[in-house]
Order: sequence, then C-alpha cells, then structure tokens
Amino acid sequence: MTHQLLLEIGLEEIPARFIIQSEEQLERRVSDFLEEQRLNFKSIQRFSTPRRLTVIVNDLSEKQEDLSEEVRGPAKRIAQDEEGSWTKAAEGFARGQGKTAEDIFFVEEKGEEYAYIQKDTPGKSAQEVLQGLDKIVESMTFPVSMRWARNDFEYIRPIHWIAAVLDDEVIPFQVLDTSSGNTVAGHRFLGADVLVDHVDHYEELLEQQFVIADRNKRQAMIKEQLEELEEAEGFTIDRNQELLDEVTDLVEYPTAFYGHFKKEYLTLPVEILVTSMRDHQRYFSVSDEDGSLKEIFVSVRNGNEDYIENVAQGNEKVISARLDDAMFFYEEDKKVLIEDFNEKLKNVSFYHSLGSMADKVERIRVIGKIIGQKVGLSEQELEDFDRAAELSKFDLSSLMVNEFTELQGVMGSYYAEHGGERPAVVQAIREQYMPTTSEGELPRSNPGAVLALADKLDSVIMFYAAGQIPTGSNDPFALRRQAYGSLRILLDKEWNIYMIELIDEIIASISYPDQEIKENLYEQRQAILTFLKNRIRQHLEAGATKSDIIEAILASSQDNMRNLINNANVLKQHQNEESYKELMESLSRVVNLREKAIESLPEGYELDPAVFETESEKKLYEEISYLLENYDKTTSSTTLYQEFLDMADTISDFFDDNMVMTEDDIKRNNRLLMILELSTIIISFAYVTKLIRK
Repeated sequence: MTHQLLLEIGLEEIPARFIIQSEEQLERRVSDFLEEQRLNFKSIQRFSTPRRLTVIVNDLSEKQEDLSEEVRGPAKRIAQDEEGSWTKAAEGFARGQGKTAEDIFFVEEKGEEYAYIQKDTPGKSAQEVLQGLDKIVESMTFPVSMRWARNDFEYIRPIHWIAAVLDDEVIPFQVLDTSSGNTVAGHRFLGADVLVDHVDHYEELLEQQFVIADRNKRQAMIKEQLEELEEAEGFTIDRNQELLDEVTDLVEYPTAFYGHFKKEYLTLPVEILVTSMRDHQRYFSVSDEDGSLKEIFVSVRNGNEDYIENVAQGNEKVISARLDDAMFFYEEDKKVLIEDFNEKLKNVSFYHSLGSMADKVERIRVIGKIIGQKVGLSEQELEDFDRAAELSKFDLSSLMVNEFTELQGVMGSYYAEHGGERPAVVQAIREQYMPTTSEGELPRSNPGAVLALADKLDSVIMFYAAGQIPTGSNDPFALRRQAYGSLRILLDKEWNIYMIELIDEIIASISYPDQEIKENLYEQRQAILTFLKNRIRQHLEAGATKSDIIEAILASSQDNMRNLINNANVLKQHQNEESYKELMESLSRVVNLREKAIESLPEGYELDPAVFETESEKKLYEEISYLLENYDKTTSSTTLYQEFLDMADTISDFFDDNMVMTEDDIKRNNRLLMILELSTIIISFAYVTKLIRK
C-alpha cells in the first residue's frame, strides 16, 4: 500500500522573482530526505503561489526499506586475546550493535582480519519518519531573508502555517511556534482557511477558495484570458515571457482586464511607455494591426471578475499619474544642453575609490580608442565612437533616467538625436549597454560594439583594481555578465584581440584616481585575464563541448578569445578520429617535458645542429624550424592542428630514437630546447595533457 504526502509552507507574500527557485529547492530537499530515509516514492509534484511553497509526494511507501549491513569493528588481534577469548573491545563493539560477541565474524582485508557483525535494522513507518520534515522546512535557504517577532530564525518571509498530511492524517512537528496541521489558507480576500481532509483533494479544495496552486495552470489561465481579450477587442497584446512569469507568481487567482490612458502619451518614446507599463506596473502593452502602440494596457488582477471595472479605473489613474511624470521629465530634459548634463557627471560617483562617472567616461574613451585601432575601425568610425563615448553617460544626470533607470542609454540616444548628433553616434549611445542579459541583443554598429566593449572592460578592470572580485555566487557589480557580454561581442564581430596585450595597454594609458589603484591593477592583470578566459566555459558548455577540451583550452597560454573558441571547435571536430589519440599522446610527451626544459636549459642557450645524432632528431629540428618560421598569430586553428598532425610520426620517432635527458650536456640541451620551442606552440593551442585520450 502506498500513500500521498502533502507538505505546504504558508508564508507572507514571497517576492515573485524567488518563487520558482524556492519551489524547486523544496522539491529537491524533500526528495533527498526521502532517499536518505529509505522511503521509496514514484514522483513529486510542485505547487506555489505568492503565499505558499508546496509539494505532494505520490505513491510513498508505507515504511522504510529494511536495512541489512555488515558493520566493521576492531581488528582480530584487538577483539581476541592470545587464548581466543573475547576482549572488552569486542564485547563493547557487539553491545553497541545490539548483539553479543558470539555474533562476531571475521573478514580479511589487506592482510589483516577485522571483526564484523551483521546488523539488520527493520524499517520504521512512514508516519514516524516523516516527523523529521521540520528539518526540511528549517533548512531552506533564500537569496534574501528576514527575522520576525523575537526569533533569531531567518526565512524569506514569516511562516504563518505548515500543512503536513499523509493521506488524511497529520504528521506532527513544530517549527518555532507553528505546529503542523491539515489546514491551509485560501485566497486572502475571497477565500477562507480550508481543512485538507485528504491529500488527493488538495487542489480542488483550494480552487474552491480561489487559489490555483499549480503555477502552470495559473499561467495557462492568464494566456487563455489574454487570447479572449484579443479576440473580443481586436488588439494584440505583447506577451513578454518574463512579465508573464512574474505576473503568474504575483497572483493566486488570475483575472485579466484592460484599461486606457490618454492618447497624448503616445508622443512619448515607446521605451518610456513600455517601461512604465511593464517594469513599473506589471502591465502588458497593446499594439494595433500595424504594430503601433495603442493607448491601452492589460493587467492581471489577483481575484475574480467582481467590480473589475473599478479595478480598471484605479489602474488607469495609477498609469496616468506615472505617465504624467514621464511627460514632464521628458520635456524638461529636452530643455537642457547635453554639455550641461555631462558637466554634472563630475559630481556623480562611479565607485568610492574609482572616481566619478566623468572619470569613467574618460577611461572609456581611451580604452575604446585602443580597441578601435586594434580592430581596424575607419577614421570616421573612430570619430563616431569618441563622440558617443564622450556622451555615453550624460543621461545619468537626466530627470528621466533618475526615475526610469532601465532607460539609461536609450534616453541618451533620444536626447542626442534631439541635440543634432550624427545617426552613428546616436546608435552607438543606444547600443553601449548591450547585451543586457547573457543571451541578449548585441550591438550592430562597430562604434557601438567598441563602446560596449570599452565600458564593460573598464568595469571589470577597475573593480578588480579596487578589490571587488566576484567570489562564489557573489557578484554585486555583475562582472561575470559584463565579461561574457564582451566575449559575445568579440565573437560576433570576429575581432582578433589579444587580451593580455590589451590589458597592458589599458593599464599604461588610462588615468587613475590614486597610485594604489594603479599598483593593484598591475598585480591583478593575470587574474583579470583568467577571469575573462573563464567566461569561455559558459559558451563552450552551451555548445556541448566536452569538459576535458574546455579545461585544455582554458589552461592554454592563448589569450585571444576568438582563437580559444576556434581551437576548442577544432579539437571537438577531430576528437572521435583514430589519429586524435595518437596525436595527443605525442604532443603530451612534449608538453610533459616542458618544465624540465625550463629548469635545465642555460640562459640564452642556442641550439647546435652539428651534434645531432639521429635522423629523427634532424627531422624534428627541421619541422620545428619550419613551424617557427610560418607560425604567427594569424595562423588558423585548422592549419595549426594539421601541422601538429603532420609532425606526429616525427615526434614519436624522436622519442623512440633519442634519450632526451642524456648525460651529454650539449645533446641534452639541444633536445630540451626543441622540446621547449615546440611545447610553447602546442600550449598556445591547448594544454593537451588535460585531454582524455581513449
């Protein structure tokens, strides 16, 4: 016979952005607990609303599995004396397992015998084991937590009820002053507390109290209601998925409705209207047949259709007030000269030890000029970049961005256009923050891409200099996202930039708020490179690249992001070929001797071909010489891999025919120098010793 288990944690309203991850965490913790307790089950269903985190365990076994195990005790020489009598150690061991010394048997392990006892532990009933569910509730962790009453206990929000029901019986336990029961709360305004008489009735009982506990069902209801509105009213609703997910987690019983705002607000930039509706009020925007925004918004009420007209009117007043403010800010900002906005940046702090936003702008101009010259921007593109960089942050001083921070860059582009700036400058200002998410839209123009790169690299470099280095999940300045955005821009534009060279030029060229920051930056240059390279892991993992290839690529000496990706792709392309294993074994033999070569070679040693002994030695020298003459930064990954493949037999013959560490100093140094030169090229491609060779 199997059972159904319900566990619900009832809370004050949880922030919508944390609900899904909390729901998943509860499922994982319950699953782990049941497995540890040897309680079998078929599946777990997740439920959540703003006021509850819930799981239902299906087909839970009636009792734990019986446990049979062999418990090891002391060695035989300790368990028995010379006459073979049981010692106190043996008797204590047996007693601890609920047995007598007569139950002991011996097992030989690595040449010594040890005392063992066969221990059989009958499984406890599910009802008894589940009283430990309080540990699950208490162990939950959250990105933000709070305390309440006089408790030291922290939780995402105060706990108001806990329901723990096995079929129709309460599982008793307590968390703080809240005892588990079989009562759950209905909708805050439309429903009442409800007694769960059986777990099977949970969803149905809550729905009667205006709570749709399954978030997927809630979202399906919202989608259906949006479709009904579109069909009835003849407009198109922008189904932004992030907003849809958020709204789903803001309500327990959804009812969609629509309202209007004044048509005159449509003269505002679209981004202002959409941001006001979507980000500030959680409204869906509405368009007509040709895609133009209409003076209509759609929202979702946490309740039924009763008095829905009043709800719509109330929301119309709210959005009108916000758009009134936006209209005022927009008109006032357009009266101010861009230069006056820029002047205010001198009093806007970027970070307390990194100067003002005006200082950041000057660094961006310097960094972008270096990047622009490296990637071959035209004179006009460089001029457009520099002007865009000069104006890149002026909108931070505007009334509009002060109120709508999401519109930084966007408002700058509108105001720059209003001020008569060139279209290329306007576009670059708009593109400077792209991509705003890990897979977001990338800058299309070259000046915009350089501006975005310069801005992101300045943030990474300067925060490293200030000691604000991401650790674990802690990344308050989103440096990982900015570094990954930089990588995506480089790959999208197919720009070849050698990062350590770029970092060194930046360090030498920019101005610093104080000498300590500059000194820190010199110390952090290699750490910054490693941080930037590590963003490649995310890109390669998304492309199903094997972990050994990723590790080999990241450990290489290559610092050109595009080359690193190309090298990984070449290895991935050839990894299943028969020649791959032998080639990597040959190259690994070379790399394995690299440290020995570095340690042993006299400084400034020059190779002497006159002392070569074998044909394989001469041939390897010739092929390395050819490679050194023809290999440079522009050599493609495919070409370099083929060069290694062509050398594979020669490398194998060299190791078969020659003792590298011979006692003859000149011959040994000759061979070590060849090893060093070849290994330097190999590790610029990949640190091949990390590759799995099957």
